[in-house]
Amino acid sequence: MPGREGGPYCLWAGGMRRVGGLLMTEYISPSVSARMRRVRSRNTPPEIALRRALWARGLRYRTGGADLPGKPDIASKTRKLAVFVDGDYWHGGQWRRRGLACLEEQFLKAKRRDYWLAKIRRNMARDARVTGELLRMGWTVVRLWESAVDGDLERCADLVMQAAEGVAPPTGRELAASKSVADFSADVGLHRYALERHGWSVASANDIDTGKRKMHDAHFRDAASRHGVSNVHHIATSDVPSVTLALASFPCNDLSLAGSRQNSRGSPSAFGAFARVMDEMGARRPPLIMLANVPGCLTSNRGDDLQNALAALNDLGYSVDLFTLDARHFVPQSGSHVFVIATLDTCVHGRPDAPVAGTVAETVVRPAAVVSFIASRPQIRWAVRELPDPPELTLTLGDILDDLAPADDAWWSDERAKCLLSQMSPKHRAVADAMIAGDTIAHGAVCRRVHKGGTRAELGADGIAGCLRAPRGGSADQMLFQAGRGSYAVRPFTDRECARLMGVDEVHLDGSLNGTLFGFGDAVPAPVVEWIARYYLDPVVNEMIRGAPLRLED
Repeated sequence: MPGREGGPYCLWAGGMRRVGGLLMTEYISPSVSARMRRVRSRNTPPEIALRRALWARGLRYRTGGADLPGKPDIASKTRKLAVFVDGDYWHGGQWRRRGLACLEEQFLKAKRRDYWLAKIRRNMARDARVTGELLRMGWTVVRLWESAVDGDLERCADLVMQAAEGVAPPTGRELAASKSVADFSADVGLHRYALERHGWSVASANDIDTGKRKMHDAHFRDAASRHGVSNVHHIATSDVPSVTLALASFPCNDLSLAGSRQNSRGSPSAFGAFARVMDEMGARRPPLIMLANVPGCLTSNRGDDLQNALAALNDLGYSVDLFTLDARHFVPQSGSHVFVIATLDTCVHGRPDAPVAGTVAETVVRPAAVVSFIASRPQIRWAVRELPDPPELTLTLGDILDDLAPADDAWWSDERAKCLLSQMSPKHRAVADAMIAGDTIAHGAVCRRVHKGGTRAELGADGIAGCLRAPRGGSADQMLFQAGRGSYAVRPFTDRECARLMGVDEVHLDGSLNGTLFGFGDAVPAPVVEWIARYYLDPVVNEMIRGAPLRLED
């Protein structure tokens, strides 16, 4: 149809823009436009080609599968076989084929960007859910990308025939579809809170602290708590369910050394106990493992402790990835964590992500220290995925504070607040004085630390709190400093403010402020785990459920 300036309009997913002097809808190309028009139709060319190839091989089937979850494109009831041919664009596969870092990069110029992102991610979640349902019904599932069928029809037909004849060996991929978790460091449930928001389910959880279980159960209120209280050394492998993801965190001095399951202090290490469980699970090993640690693990014992832990994962059949995330990208709280994600080698085709030593690019999530660690350890079997940069934080401390009246008992007395100022070094006192003299009310966080026999107060005036710490020692003693227009006031953060600093404002809190700090102290904020679920775990699951026959063993 004619455009306003004499040129044709072209179809784009939402909105108008000027291209080459013409007012046009945002253009995506006729081929993509045609796929969009027939998105709800069946009998696509790749489906038809695959059907013909299977028929020629003697496989008899029906199409449409209306009475089965997800309505498979090809189904054989006699063989309990369901086959899906999924469009790369609509099911979250195209961005990886194009070498992009995340799904968002596929829609940088789209006016209805949020709509398409949500739609494709819903499709991804439904694909995993439907696959899991069929597997639990005893069916064998084969999911293929349209691009794979177009690129190698014979190989795809062979995969389906292997599934139909029951000769395809299990690979571990069949556990990916459930998006289930065994959490060995459950704390108060922040991992669970974050992962459930992305369609994951925690099948089992454990932590050694009874107080943390109390906080967990106060919020989740399960009929029967999924949160056990046990030392990781005492966990029986038979009590760990078959899951997609095993999740754990350890102090940097609690990683196993080479040839032993002891830590750097010579006592049994928590990681050694975890590795023992993974080893004993055998064919039930989860396709994914995620470990969290503090940045000090990169240099602890010259990095050998972490290296040996990664080598132990290699020995269990996993390739490993390494990156960092700072909480300050998500909530007004600082605190960086190092993450290891290990992927079972049998679950991924050919390891396309494995880098050549020294070629990993420095990014926000892989700063120089991480790049150096990877490059200097070519003996480790790496599988480094490209990841996007985390978001820029738009919140400050002022955005998460409760509106407490000046007369509220939480505020310190003038004498006590004045004492805090006296504990500041000249550098920090100058910052405080500048805040007090400011024309607007500003907020900072003060940490009190014992140093050389005295107490020192350190003020951060960037609108970001320090990392929440469990209340053991002066480093946990963090206060709100509110100043401006010639005055100042000091008080502790409330338990609800602490929850907001962990990204869980609506979590049910049942207990004292100290109890809340014990629960949240040193934990990974929920939005950090959500980011990992969205940009790492979900895409990997989306890839794992495709390209190989899936069948649960009896």
